[in-house]
Amino acid sequence: MEILYVVSPNDDLSDRLKYMTENFIKNFDSVKYIKKFTPSLNLKNKKLLFLLQLDVNGFDLPMLNFLKELSCSDKNALENSTGALLVNSISELGTKRSTQDTIFIANNLGCRFLGHPIIEATKSLKNFINWQKNIDLSLEEICFKLSYNLGKRLSEYENPLSIIEIQKKITVLYSSTHKFSNTLDLWHMVSKHLNNFSIREIHIENGKILDCKGCSYKLCLHYGKQNKCFYGGFMVDNVLPAIEESDAVVWLCPNYNDAIAANLTAVINRITVLYNKISFYNKSMFGVIVSGNSGSDSVAKQLIGALNINKGFKLSPHAIITETANNPKSIFKVENIEFKAKDFAKHIITGV
Repeated sequence: MEILYVVSPNDDLSDRLKYMTENFIKNFDSVKYIKKFTPSLNLKNKKLLFLLQLDVNGFDLPMLNFLKELSCSDKNALENSTGALLVNSISELGTKRSTQDTIFIANNLGCRFLGHPIIEATKSLKNFINWQKNIDLSLEEICFKLSYNLGKRLSEYENPLSIIEIQKKITVLYSSTHKFSNTLDLWHMVSKHLNNFSIREIHIENGKILDCKGCSYKLCLHYGKQNKCFYGGFMVDNVLPAIEESDAVVWLCPNYNDAIAANLTAVINRITVLYNKISFYNKSMFGVIVSGNSGSDSVAKQLIGALNINKGFKLSPHAIITETANNPKSIFKVENIEFKAKDFAKHIITGV
């Protein structure tokens, strides 16, 4: 029997979110609602749906409090569970940020998330307008239909078994220099424990990748079918084929002003041409983030928003490692860093 656990600590759900939920749960044999935290609560190895009803400031405080209690009780409280989210806002704002926050916290507790794991309903539902180009339904009907489809994907999801005989491929993308990069040093502490993988590291140097030109959808699709892009060059010859062939992509992201480096941002924008050609649902994403001071979570949430929510990469449990190291080579002085790197390698091994 397929059981869905609906995490819904907010008692003030809108009628719209309730109906989105009704459509989502049609795909399951049984549904259990989790309204509050209790010490005996077991949410490991489950299918989970998180419901977010945003207030005037774009927050769901009951959900944040629930996740706080869960985190305090067990750092692996959601281990090996698989999640999706429905979110409704009373304004045009907040849906992406609130879902990024929730996914980041839940992923650190061990929950994986499907690629494209959210259905977001803004006040006007204008975020569904593009869907009307292909679906002859009202915006509200599209919202409910997509909620049903996400529920179907979650109900059908099965965590793939690792096949030892097949050497899986990992593509690693980075833009910092070898000489000074604590982020690259941390990755190499991790990668030395990944002997059974085929790993290809690609350095995105300055000037090699131009940012997306913003072609129309039809033109981007046209280039994608030909394994090309408007600009061509290093991106088409090296990066796109590597991502297409890989089982996982690891993004090495030193924190630049609490944001992903410009070169890697350009790569994310440019993979739209590949996104229009293939699905990324069976490809895992991982992040290695090192900050000189603070803000690693800001970069992590950008990765989640761009790659898991928007591009549809699967977010495996504990998919992002974050550390603080300022001076060159100071990453090696971080307490228990070798243990943390080895532990992260285990998450990659089980998550690819």
